[in-house]
Amino acid sequence: MFRLLRPLAASVTYTRWLHLLIPGAGYSVWLFIAPDSPWVPMAIAVPVGLVPGMRLAEGVQAQLLLTPQERGRADAAISATTAATWADRWRTVLWLEIRMVLAVPVGYATVWLSATAVDLVLTASGRGPSNEWLVRGVEPHWWYALLPPLPLLLLLFIVVVSGHLITACAQRLLGPSPVQRLTALEERTEQLLERNRIARELHDSIGHALTVAVVQAGAARTARDPEFTERALAAIEETGREALDDLERVLRVLRESGTPVGQRPTLVEADRLLDSARGSGAKIDADVSGPLEQVPGAVSREGYRILQESLTNVLRHSGTVPVRVRITVASGRLELEVTNPLTDSTADSTAAPGGGSGLRGIRERAALLGGMARTGPHEGEWRVHASLPLNGLRSAP
Repeated sequence: MFRLLRPLAASVTYTRWLHLLIPGAGYSVWLFIAPDSPWVPMAIAVPVGLVPGMRLAEGVQAQLLLTPQERGRADAAISATTAATWADRWRTVLWLEIRMVLAVPVGYATVWLSATAVDLVLTASGRGPSNEWLVRGVEPHWWYALLPPLPLLLLLFIVVVSGHLITACAQRLLGPSPVQRLTALEERTEQLLERNRIARELHDSIGHALTVAVVQAGAARTARDPEFTERALAAIEETGREALDDLERVLRVLRESGTPVGQRPTLVEADRLLDSARGSGAKIDADVSGPLEQVPGAVSREGYRILQESLTNVLRHSGTVPVRVRITVASGRLELEVTNPLTDSTADSTAAPGGGSGLRGIRERAALLGGMARTGPHEGEWRVHASLPLNGLRSAP
């Protein structure tokens, strides 16, 4: 029972009613002016609906009155855009015709059912036989005062049903076309990919800087050596400046969607990562072979982030231990390997709840480029090995 009455308490029921009454009022005015030509408004709707801007006007009005809960949403079932194709224009014409056809009976029901309710009250008061359409010629009786709710309930039923019907028609005829739906889906996918990339950028760059700073500060506190403390502070300052540069790049991407990704660091700048790790006390044995400057931009940028995350994991979980870094460009592939002695804290960190997100990011970066990455214990050491193909990506910026 309450479910049947729920639409009567919803404000959208009455905004849909208003949406139907608007063209009905205009149609009634025309019938008053030219009662012999009721077909003229239907004919005028054809050229009007073919105007591209009419689809925008009808879409805005339909969103506001039929589906106000979806107003302004990118995935709204009713789109508020101009007609881009002839198919959209003819769908708008059909919408105008259906809206007018539904508006006429709803308008008449609104007037006559309301008048009938009033007439029943007047008839019950002894005014005399009724002249209204539903109770014409009925002699007055006092118990007619109990009947006025019936035409009102019938009117509300018509309002609810016609409101659902006009909304369904609007979603069908004013909704986005398959091309528009596909475009919106592609845009949404691009946004999600961009957000995911930005999250990785922040995780890699800021996480690396904070790890270096924490390790340096801890080492300086325990060393109690003024000279070492000065070097540690200098390393923290340098790492902080680099993190601020990375953060500024990410914020620029957020502010300006057109910012080129080519401004992100590449493996050509790998020395600053290695120097930062050395400044933290780690012993870095680096071997770079092959023309890094010829590595495609997309591969070089992701390789830089993989190296950054690998060094960050070493400093965070193993401390200042010896690290061996091998970067090789040969046979159409970029091979990147980072190994360090396996410690208990290293193994525990990957098994802890929530741990391993950086390692998962490494594997995802490699997979997106068609490569692969392996992370985990290997012959008594902890190893990160990424193999990224170069073929087909040389045109990347």
